[in-house]
Amino acid sequence: MIRLLRQPIVRWLTLMGGCELLLLAASLNVATYIRFAPSPDDLEASMQMLTARAVMFALVIFLGMAALGEYRSTLRMSWRGQLARHAIAFALGGLVLVVGYYVVPQAYVGRGVLGMALAIGFIATAAFRALFMRLVELEALKRRVIVLGAGQRAAQIHNRMRRRSDRRGFCLLGYVQGPNENVLVPAELLLDTRESLAGYARRVKLDEIVVGVDDRRGSLPMDDLLACRQLGVQITDLTTFVEREAGRVQLTMLDPSWLVFSGGFNASPFALFVKRAFDIGASLTIALLCWPVMLAVVAAIRIESGRGQPILYRQERVGEHGRSFWLYKFRSMRTDAEMDGVARWAKSNDDRVTRVGRICRKLRFDELPQLWNVIRGDMSIVGPRPERPQFVSDLETKIRYYSLRHSIKPGLAGWAQLSYPYGASEEDAAEKLKYDLFYVKNHNLFLDMVILIETVEVVLFGRGAR
Repeated sequence: MIRLLRQPIVRWLTLMGGCELLLLAASLNVATYIRFAPSPDDLEASMQMLTARAVMFALVIFLGMAALGEYRSTLRMSWRGQLARHAIAFALGGLVLVVGYYVVPQAYVGRGVLGMALAIGFIATAAFRALFMRLVELEALKRRVIVLGAGQRAAQIHNRMRRRSDRRGFCLLGYVQGPNENVLVPAELLLDTRESLAGYARRVKLDEIVVGVDDRRGSLPMDDLLACRQLGVQITDLTTFVEREAGRVQLTMLDPSWLVFSGGFNASPFALFVKRAFDIGASLTIALLCWPVMLAVVAAIRIESGRGQPILYRQERVGEHGRSFWLYKFRSMRTDAEMDGVARWAKSNDDRVTRVGRICRKLRFDELPQLWNVIRGDMSIVGPRPERPQFVSDLETKIRYYSLRHSIKPGLAGWAQLSYPYGASEEDAAEKLKYDLFYVKNHNLFLDMVILIETVEVVLFGRGAR
C-alpha cells in the first residue's frame, strides 16, 4: 500500500475519496436535521446512533462510486457520462441501503431522510468532484518534471503519455539531449543545455528529473545530478516513472537489473497468509451472494442444451510457477467447439458461443465456478488471467518476461482486465503483460480490494466480454 501511495495520482484520488466520504456522512446529518427540525422531540430521538448511521450511509455510497469506477485514474468520458455514472452509483448504493435496513433494522433512517440524504449527497459530491478535478488539472499544483534524454527511450513519454489524463500528476517542462543522441522529440520541447541542471532546477523550482538517456555508460552528468539531489530534486529512472504514472511496466524499457533492484515482488509469509485469507473470505462471500444466480445459469443451460449435455466445462490452464491445473466454468460454447483439439483465441461474435453462453460471458456469470478453484488454492480472487498451456508455451518464446506473470497465482479478476480490453492475440497478450507485471510487482491487500470493487463496473457495463 505504501508503494501505491507514492504515486501522486493515487494520493490525489485518496484525498478526493476521503473528502467525499466526509461529505456523504454530512449529507445524512443535514437531511436528518432538515426532516426533523420542526419537531424537537423527534429530532432528539433521531440523534441516537446518528453517527453510526451516517458512517454506514457514507461507506455504502462510497463503495457504489468505487464499483462504478469513479476513482479510476484512467477514467475518460464526457461530463454527461460522468454524471450518469455518478447517478447510477447513487442508485446502486441506495438499493443496497434499502436491503441493508431490512437486514439491520436498527440502522433504518426513514424514507424521507434517505431520499433527502441521497439528493444532498449527489449534489454535494458531484459539485466537489468537478471543483477538485479542476484543481488537479492546474499546472501550479503538478510536479514539475524534466527528462534527461531526448532519444528513443525518452520519446516514449511523448508518444505514449501525451493525453491530459496521462499527465494529471506532473507537468513536463521539456527534454535535455544526452551526448551523441539522435533527437526524437519535438524540437520545441528541447531545453537549453548551456545552463547547468542544478541552476535550471533552482530557477524553475524543479521537482523531479527523469533519467531516460539511450546509453548511460559514461554519459550521465553525475555531479550535476548529485547537486540537484542536494536541492531536494527527485531523480527517477524512466522505467520507474512510467510504472508509477501509467500503472504498467513498459516492456521496451525493461532490463533485468531494473527488475532486480526496483523493489516489489512481496512474497513474505505474512503477505502470502493475508492474500490467502482474503481469497477464501472473498470467494465464500461471493458464493453466498451469487448462489441463486448460479442455480439460474444451471437451469438455463439445461433448458437450452437438453438432458445429457454438460453444465460445467473443464479446461487446462497454467497457474503459479508454471504448474497446470483444471479450471472450471459454466459451459458457454457448443460441445463441438474444439472437436479437432486445436486451441483457438476467442473472437468477437464467436459462432461457437451459445445463446445462454453469450449472456453469461457478458455478465461474467460463466466464471463463477472458478470460486472452487480459488478455494482449492489453484487461483486467487485477484491476479493475472490464467491462459491455456498451448498459448503460454508459444507466448513465452515470443514475448520477453512473459513467464514472470506466473510467479503468483492467476486470478478471477485482475489489474490487466480492468486496464486493457479483452485480449485475443499475441499483440494483446504483450500489452496486457505490462499491466500484469505491474500487479505482480505491487500487489497487496489494498490493491486487491480496489480491483475487486472496480470489477463490478466491468460486470455492469460488460466491458471486454467476448
